[in-house]
Amino acid sequence: MSWSSRIAAFLYSAAIYVLFLGTFVYTIGFVSGTVVPKHIDGPASSTPVGMALAIDATLLALFALQHAIMARRGFKQWWMRFVPRVAERSTFVLATCLVLLLMVWQWRPLPGVVWSVEGPAAWALHGVSALGWLTVLVATFLIDHFELFGLRQGVIHLLGRPYEPPTFRERSLYRLVRHPIMVGFLIAFWATPVMTTSHLLFAGLTTAYIFVGVALEERDLIATHGATYLDYRRRVRGFLPLPRRS
Repeated sequence: MSWSSRIAAFLYSAAIYVLFLGTFVYTIGFVSGTVVPKHIDGPASSTPVGMALAIDATLLALFALQHAIMARRGFKQWWMRFVPRVAERSTFVLATCLVLLLMVWQWRPLPGVVWSVEGPAAWALHGVSALGWLTVLVATFLIDHFELFGLRQGVIHLLGRPYEPPTFRERSLYRLVRHPIMVGFLIAFWATPVMTTSHLLFAGLTTAYIFVGVALEERDLIATHGATYLDYRRRVRGFLPLPRRS
């Protein structure tokens, strides 16, 4: 391909990576109720409760469908008939960011508080939630952060090097659990000193999707890595860092 095409592909992947960073930071603020102007536990919406509930559930379902479909191995093979390989992952990240931004924009807070904790316990829960977000970020670097969000593909293409997908590696957090990214999300979503009805809806539906999504992902991982991943799954638990199976 020409230099102009390589530069365009790199700039596309770089722009999407910057969008991802902004979306990730904004989502942390949205869920934790800090910094950003609108968050999940905001004042109850003027939208009728039933309608607000339906809107929020639809937004979460939209994210789950987009992510579940576009992340599948079969969809990727079909999708790359139309989208160049170098842009496939970045396009997936773009779609994910747009759906997330739509959700935070159109989210309708619901009335009601399930639990509320104050004092040192509240600060402890904030700390646990922050640890969850940190776990998510660290776990992405333990596999290949820049590959995961499409930037590595753009750089390799720019340099004219042949693309080689990352190999399966078992290290650090991945020696404790098979899905540390999802464990981090679960911690971040549920560790909150104030669990509103809105937050409970968000945490409950995203948790349900995480377990469904992980089952789909593991099917793809087995198809890709075969016996290597089957052995890994036998030895290391999915979410709880319990002793390894014999």
